Amino acid sequence: MLPPTLSAAAVTILTTADAREKARLSRAFAAAWRDGTITDLGRANPPARPARPAKPELCHPKDMPKRGKGQSVANRIALLHAIAHIELNAIDLAWDILARFHTLPDGTPLPISFHTDWLRVADEEALHFTLVADRLASLGAAYGDLPAHDGLWQASEATAHDLAARLAVVPMVLEARGLDVTPGIIDSLTRAGDAESVAVLHIILRDEVGHVATGRRWFQVAAQTMGQEAGPWWQHLVRTHFKGELKRPFNGLSRDLAGLPSDWYEPLAAN
Repeated sequence: MLPPTLSAAAVTILTTADAREKARLSRAFAAAWRDGTITDLGRANPPARPARPAKPELCHPKDMPKRGKGQSVANRIALLHAIAHIELNAIDLAWDILARFHTLPDGTPLPISFHTDWLRVADEEALHFTLVADRLASLGAAYGDLPAHDGLWQASEATAHDLAARLAVVPMVLEARGLDVTPGIIDSLTRAGDAESVAVLHIILRDEVGHVATGRRWFQVAAQTMGQEAGPWWQHLVRTHFKGELKRPFNGLSRDLAGLPSDWYEPLAAN
């Protein structure tokens, strides 16, 4: 049975622990929004943390074992498992933004196009998780077989009070980092002769450019409502709410395609 509202759908996703079911429901609910089966936004309170399966064991990032470069099957499984974990968190992050935020920073109700954009993101993240999980299965592994780090949700908790901060950090820092590292992963897997995994990562890289662009576009709208110059305000919010460092090298081509100019992020880069 479909939830009666988009907010109820979001809470259903966020309180679903099984990873495969979370992805399946995400795709089903996004399709129901597109075809008009779900039309009402509604209001609902998202959980502070999304439900998670019993496995993988979640560790502090510094306690995670080091991964190899992707040439052996075991190293490729470890790499794909880490990507699956990122994509699972990305599903929840997309639904959390839909459930948690209802207005722009000036109090203006968010337009329907905002919800449609983030539903597309949620749908694509669910596809990504499913593709990676299927690839793991073909290698004799499954999501949950290895430990995963618990740092990904911290950015959500740090920006739960502020839509502009959420947009500044999650799509425009964390997902933009994916644009930087994915080409190197593709090269490594190509050298390993793993064409199937490479095909999956090309899909992810293509879609993630669009996700960063979506965050950039709605951040610009938020900045305009507050009379802020977007670039300096983004830098301020990143310095305030993001506890890590922006690491070189940057994938300037993909960042340009997503609308992230280098004069925004280069001043924040680690030396």
